[in-house]
Amino acid sequence: MRIGAHVRDDDPLSAARERDAEVVQFFLADPQGWKAPVPEPSAEEIGAAGVDVFIHSPYVVNVASLNNRIRIPSRKAVAQHAAGAAKIGAKGLIVHGGHVRKGEDPGEGLANWRKLFERQEEQGGFGVPILIENTAGGDGALARELDMLARLWDMVGEFGAGFCLDTCHAFAAGWELADVVAKVMAITGRIDLVHLNNSRDEFGSTRDRHANVVHGGGTIDPEQLISVAAAAKAPVIVETPADGQAADIAYLRKALT
Repeated sequence: MRIGAHVRDDDPLSAARERDAEVVQFFLADPQGWKAPVPEPSAEEIGAAGVDVFIHSPYVVNVASLNNRIRIPSRKAVAQHAAGAAKIGAKGLIVHGGHVRKGEDPGEGLANWRKLFERQEEQGGFGVPILIENTAGGDGALARELDMLARLWDMVGEFGAGFCLDTCHAFAAGWELADVVAKVMAITGRIDLVHLNNSRDEFGSTRDRHANVVHGGGTIDPEQLISVAAAAKAPVIVETPADGQAADIAYLRKALT
């Protein structure tokens, strides 16, 4: 099992060495904007470093949105960032499940997810797997509740969509971590990546505030996080405060390998 961290995007390979990370995740552009990605480091540099890479799409992306001014640039951004991820040899692009606004039909948001894949399929598909990530809260969210996730998978599963399980988000959304892997696998049939994050807040809080796996005052028992990672059998990324990431990785590596 390969274990690593979300790191700064200005020099991700140095950050990987500092943390003894075997896998890293980073952004290819401003996570709060719509700028086109700048793929770096190169595939050759990544290969020489011996690390696996995942790319996270910008936070502003909301493929499900019924607002044309959000949905259309979101589709474009996913396509651009998937292409950028493929260029550097990344293993996948993580995209949040998105949401519709109060009073809007979630079914239309689900249909928008399907349209993303249908349109890209006509152009040969995405260059890397699109990994949909569960979310912690928000009205109209499409990856917060397990039943809505099942409806989403009915729309996108046939296109090879992957899944990224975030433990802080799951805990905040009220998913019991003891059987979360089994429940997700029953819906998606796969878990491609685990964001193994502790939570600063209580179970069911709907608040997305990450804490370090260990020594960070988190409300999730680290042993429970280890159990999730062991059951998922997927690469592990900690999206935790940077100054504790090396300790998080060392703790997890000792427990899981």
